[in-house]
Amino acid sequence: MNELCGFQPFTERSSMKLGFIGLGIMGAPMAQHLLAAGHEMFVRTRSKVPEGLQGATVCATNADVARAADIIFLMLPDTPDVQTVLFSKDGVAEGLSAGKVVVDMSSISPIDTKAFAQQVNAKGAEYLDAPVSGGEVGAKAASLTIMVGGTDDTFARVKPLFELMGKNITHVGGNGDGQTTKVANQIIVALNIAAVGEALLFASKAGADPAKVRAALMGGFASSRILEVHGERMIKRTFNPGFRIALHQKDLGLALSGAKAMGVALPQTASAAQLMQVCAAQGWDQLDHSALVKSLELMASHEVSEG
Repeated sequence: MNELCGFQPFTERSSMKLGFIGLGIMGAPMAQHLLAAGHEMFVRTRSKVPEGLQGATVCATNADVARAADIIFLMLPDTPDVQTVLFSKDGVAEGLSAGKVVVDMSSISPIDTKAFAQQVNAKGAEYLDAPVSGGEVGAKAASLTIMVGGTDDTFARVKPLFELMGKNITHVGGNGDGQTTKVANQIIVALNIAAVGEALLFASKAGADPAKVRAALMGGFASSRILEVHGERMIKRTFNPGFRIALHQKDLGLALSGAKAMGVALPQTASAAQLMQVCAAQGWDQLDHSALVKSLELMASHEVSEG
């Protein structure tokens, strides 16, 4: 592994110089797919380089990543994290120049995303907001759903790289529209998790085997990916993340603050957010978001479990 992060001017070639900042549960496997495809990878990490990324070059600063790479991917927890990585001292923005692209695959505020894009554009670089859905499983399997906001030309340039990380890739519109789509996604996912949790709790409390109830429901109109994956997690009590409740709380907070600004009521979203807050109050916010069922179990004094 190289010790220093070098810079070379951009030239067109099949193997690209890529940067990746945010090598967490999802970011690490996403970066691994890019590296495995033969692209040169520059990373910034304060901890040990994750397994599978030993071929990447570790840079001293985020600005060095931007100087070395033609396209810089971000996969960070929240809006302030993205702002810091982009615009703090030695941040990505200091290393940007004309022709480079910043691709933020984090799930953050659509409003702030538009402001970030304008600041990046002022450097002569392009910006895509490209949040994902699919969790750790999707990141490892390169089957993520990717929702993209930005210009047509920039999307076309980066799409082959998206295809190394995901299967369902949609250019939704301009900057901010990708993040808006992700917020909508998180509303639907949260409400579905709550619905599955209530259904399995009802069945279990009534004396039925929730595993058999789930199997029966998978053959009907109630079938869903949430029932398949998270329903099984609820029954088998496998709440290791995954996608943490704390992060889903953040996403629902974006939904509710955006709804307030637009004068829109989202009562079911607010209810799901409160169930997650119950989990957080119990110290469960680092569990997978399927553990939302634990808040329902707490109120019912009954645990969903395999019969």
